Amino acid sequence: NQEKKEKNLSIIPLPVIAYNPTTAWMLGVAPGVSWFMGSPSTTSISSGLGSFIYTTNKQWIITAKTTVFLDGDSWNLMGDWRYFITSQPTFGLGTGPQSAKLVGTGIEYEAGLFSDPIPEGQMMEFDYFRFHETVLKRIQDTRFFVGLGYHLDIHYHIQDNLLKLDTVPPAITSHYGYQTLQGISAEKYTTSGISLNALLDSRDNAINPYSGRYAFINLRINPGFLGSDESSSILWLEYRDYIHFSQERPRHLLGVWTYGWFVTSGEVPYLDLPAVGWDQFGRSGRAYTQGRFRGLDLVYGEIEYRFPLQKNSELLGGVLFVNATTASSRSGGVDLFQYLDYAYGLGLRVMINKKSRANVALDVAWGKYGASGFYLGINEVF
Repeated sequence: NQEKKEKNLSIIPLPVIAYNPTTAWMLGVAPGVSWFMGSPSTTSISSGLGSFIYTTNKQWIITAKTTVFLDGDSWNLMGDWRYFITSQPTFGLGTGPQSAKLVGTGIEYEAGLFSDPIPEGQMMEFDYFRFHETVLKRIQDTRFFVGLGYHLDIHYHIQDNLLKLDTVPPAITSHYGYQTLQGISAEKYTTSGISLNALLDSRDNAINPYSGRYAFINLRINPGFLGSDESSSILWLEYRDYIHFSQERPRHLLGVWTYGWFVTSGEVPYLDLPAVGWDQFGRSGRAYTQGRFRGLDLVYGEIEYRFPLQKNSELLGGVLFVNATTASSRSGGVDLFQYLDYAYGLGLRVMINKKSRANVALDVAWGKYGASGFYLGINEVF
């Protein structure tokens, strides 16, 4: 039995040499782990992704993200732990051209007086700690799960590099203007809360699905008595599906992924607002820097065509993809779906473990506003 369990465990210590718009060049290790918590005939595969990375932008990125199915899929545990010493630009709230956002044309800080416009990205530096853990119980013999979660996000040592309050006129950044309007500190803030969750997961493999569907609802409630600076609630809705083109080659498919992320009540700090690239595995918005699009409401969609590259082998595969994001700025008059910002790209897949279907994924993507990125990772994007 012990020997069988050991064979069920697969560890892929992937070295990272990659580039994306958020980090520039990354150097480090990003191990992928897969295993079974019970008999493979009745238990879905569990997986974990980690990272210990240093970047040429002098950032540290340390993460551990897990999807665990207990014996017989009786429970499903989802974890997302992060510690960042990082920097990244923000571009205001809402999708669309910078001219549609208040900071791009200057903020009226007193009657008839406007701040300097900031037409480009607003670089920020901050440290970040995240602890998200969700526990879901399977409902009888169905593929439905329900459960509770706890979520903690702390941003601190925040430096807003383009903020200038002692000049005439001042330069007011999107972050500072938003935080001041909400009455929240612009130097450190905490969002802490519990969540109510419902999940449908009928995928045949969470690492690299060939069939099934995934639908997830997460309502996060962040009361002041749990440590949040301001009380709020946030709703996450997500759906994934896989459409086949060949029964003989199940790897030949069209994957569909969409999610909606909405502030439903209260005041949410700027860096905790819905933003592209801040999903559990940080995979959305290829081509764009993490957080490139942010708003009080955000909807994301992606379609990826996946196909084998060899006639009689599953070793090599390719992908073509397109994604699109829309986000709102309620105070800035940018409505959801008013602007749609898209990206597209292609990638190579190398299957390094047939049993778990784990792939090494290499992607190149291009978007609007000159955005582009190169990505190296483990497993499918969704």
